[in-house]
Amino acid sequence: VQLQASGGGLVQAGGSLRLSCTASGSFHSISTMSWYRQAPGNQRELVARYPTAGNIDYAASVKDRFTIFRDSAANTVILSMNSLKPEDTAAYYCNVEGFHVGKGWSPGRYLTSWGHGTQVTVSS
Repeated sequence: VQLQASGGGLVQAGGSLRLSCTASGSFHSISTMSWYRQAPGNQRELVARYPTAGNIDYAASVKDRFTIFRDSAANTVILSMNSLKPEDTAAYYCNVEGFHVGKGWSPGRYLTSWGHGTQVTVSS
């Protein structure tokens, strides 16, 4: 699975950005699409997760400011970020989980894939 992410950039505090990520390639299905971020010197952390079934999860630090959208038919996930803060500065990574194609087009092996990071920089 290949992930193409876009939409990062430089914005002032209080501004907005929109990240997009589209999955392509050969796979049976995608179960979860997520966004993670990693700031220099920090571990990669979950920002938002959109499962096929179940609740959408947000990191406490972004709740009420970020919204994750998913277009399953287009294998696309979008992260809408509002009221950005300098502490949101990080490389943002798209992640998908799902299944490879198995016999007779049944779900096969579990798969997970990461996109290249897209940089978000928020100036104070």
